[in-house]
Amino acid sequence: MSILKQKNSLYIGGEWVPADQQEVVVNPADESVLAEAPVGGSEHADAAIGAARDAFDNGPWRKLSAQERQAKLTVFLDAIERRREEIIALIVAEAGATQGMARFMQYAIPMQHGQAMIEYASRPAITPLPIETTPNAQGGITLGGGVLVRDPVGVVSAITPYNYPFFLNVGKAIPALAVGNTVILKPSPFTPFEALILGEIADEAGLPKGVLNIVTGGKDVGEALTTDKRIDLVSFTGSDAVGAAIQAQSAPTLKRLLLELGGKSALIVREDADLEAAANTGMINITAHCGQGCALLTRHIVHNSVRRQYVELVRQRMESLKIGNPVDPSVTYGPLIREAARERTSRYVDIALGEGAKLITGGKRPAGLERGFYYEPTLFDDVQNGFRIAQEEVFGPIGVVIGYDTDEEAIAIANDSEFGLSGGIFSRNVGRAYEMALELRTGGVLINGGAGRMSSHAPFGGIKRSGYGREYGVEGLNEFTNMKTIGFKGG
Repeated sequence: MSILKQKNSLYIGGEWVPADQQEVVVNPADESVLAEAPVGGSEHADAAIGAARDAFDNGPWRKLSAQERQAKLTVFLDAIERRREEIIALIVAEAGATQGMARFMQYAIPMQHGQAMIEYASRPAITPLPIETTPNAQGGITLGGGVLVRDPVGVVSAITPYNYPFFLNVGKAIPALAVGNTVILKPSPFTPFEALILGEIADEAGLPKGVLNIVTGGKDVGEALTTDKRIDLVSFTGSDAVGAAIQAQSAPTLKRLLLELGGKSALIVREDADLEAAANTGMINITAHCGQGCALLTRHIVHNSVRRQYVELVRQRMESLKIGNPVDPSVTYGPLIREAARERTSRYVDIALGEGAKLITGGKRPAGLERGFYYEPTLFDDVQNGFRIAQEEVFGPIGVVIGYDTDEEAIAIANDSEFGLSGGIFSRNVGRAYEMALELRTGGVLINGGAGRMSSHAPFGGIKRSGYGREYGVEGLNEFTNMKTIGFKGG
């Protein structure tokens, strides 16, 4: 697998700018050195902000028609697609994703989202408002009308995490660019190359200079992108703790924020559920990408009449997973991103046992894998919703089962959380499941597993400590625009 042509440079103002420092990027599956990546500093952040600001204020991008930007971004996506296999290999090596996860969820879905956002952005930027008549002082009638104009918000800083890096790099950059903004993309230090490769592709696609900038780095770079007054909007995906810090950092300049944060989402399994299907979904939501997903359903609220059967079905499925290096296409469960993530997962196992939860399976490092940040998929039963293991986001492969007796109790347990990102209900009584879904305080609910794929037309986001704002769909596109109304008389 090749890395990048520009290994030690950042993409700023349409140019490759050398970085003074490099940092080793490790493959989480075997702890081998993938490559050295450039590490940006505050001076690079300042240069990227300046380039993006100048490109927005003085460049051609925001003045292009929607169709012209659509054509340019279609060329950009086509250029990405030509490097599909290279990018998928990079997702596997850098993020530790399995082959299936890398190909479908981490590559195909964001490309689908990107195309949909480009198509949405082809809508007219100016929408007529209803014509109204009003009596005037001269005894006549004034004919009045107006339009609603959607303007690009300006300079966007997009800060992405390590779990779904390519997905979120594309998912933030494309809609922001499609409506005329300029973007500074900052990836996680663990997964820089899935961002930097987009700089090479921007060159190939001929994006105007300064429209897309990519800087790596640590806390100093991140704070520059959340505090500088030249930034108009911050789009961040990550933990609720960092989201709260970004909100505080951005407050003095009153920036717009789009925050997609943590989750501890509930899966309700009613007594009439198809338990095989529910257990499949339950297992996937504990183990997908080694539990490193904010929207995963990790609190399983199961009717007591079927709870023991459900737990056994999930256990069987978890223990049948093939754990190992995801370079092997037969592997269905890979590593956590770093040793710190494995240690955090292990600590939460100790916390759960100390609280009185019953360990069903997992709870330790797998045998025979001496290198790589692996941890067995882990399931607890006899959990109370007040336990820390049921309230705090682990971001690792741990699921908990909580029993209930009535629908009202299940809804109350599901809503008793500081988070509100996702949710699920399994029931053969779909009408009742829909009524329950209406009562859940969360950003989305999937009934009986949902539609089978993540829709590009459905807005995604949360409430409470899961953040605010929406991504994808027309609502997600609108997050990157300002509304302006212009009124006028008809005569």
